[in-house]
Amino acid sequence: GDAYAWGSNSSGELGDGTYSQRTTPVLVGGGHTWASISAGDDHTVGITTSGDAYAWGYNHYGQLGDGTTTTRTTPVLVGGGHTWASIETGDEHTVGITTSGDAYAWGYNGHGQLGDGTTTDRTTPVLVSGGHTWASIETGHDHTVGLTTSEAVYAWGYNGDGQLGDGTTTTRTTLTLVNGGHTWTWISAGEKYTVGITTGGAAYAWGRNASGQLGDDSTTRRTTPVLVSPRP
Repeated sequence: GDAYAWGSNSSGELGDGTYSQRTTPVLVGGGHTWASISAGDDHTVGITTSGDAYAWGYNHYGQLGDGTTTTRTTPVLVGGGHTWASIETGDEHTVGITTSGDAYAWGYNGHGQLGDGTTTDRTTPVLVSGGHTWASIETGHDHTVGLTTSEAVYAWGYNGDGQLGDGTTTTRTTLTLVNGGHTWTWISAGEKYTVGITTGGAAYAWGRNASGQLGDDSTTRRTTPVLVSPRP
């Protein structure tokens, strides 16, 4: 249950109390016993075995969730008093699901990626709109995608490449349903694209495709899910 980290540490994202780059694992501070860890661009968030969330690293937009914009080199408790089931870190925002299935988000919100109907940055967790019960949440660079317990997928945030999958390139500050009428079992968000697996086992992708990341044998941007091509 100990956590170790290594690599770049310019914002204290390794959590060892320093800003020193590490080429081998160093122990994350705090003395906690960890259940899971998620690493963003330059901040890190972890859930302890007791369901508390702690964060460390860069905090200019409040992505650590401790009510400040102070960068931290060791773990600080995420505010709100929630008990967490899962946490995911985006580039400069963080989202989490509580043990009751509610979703909260905090940090940078310039594109509405927190899903609270605003573009206001948040330094503590705010409830994601919509009233859904969530099975999982995934963070992209500036967008967020969530899978409900009823197997529907909703997306919100930046949509310039169609990564929200609602047939538009309109950025959303509240949740929009991904098109296609599918029921989903798994989703993942990339920098400007999204992929998912349906309950029938088919893989779909949508969003930016300049490097063929959607897997549909094209480099055409897609604003709704397209079937990933089967391997020859």
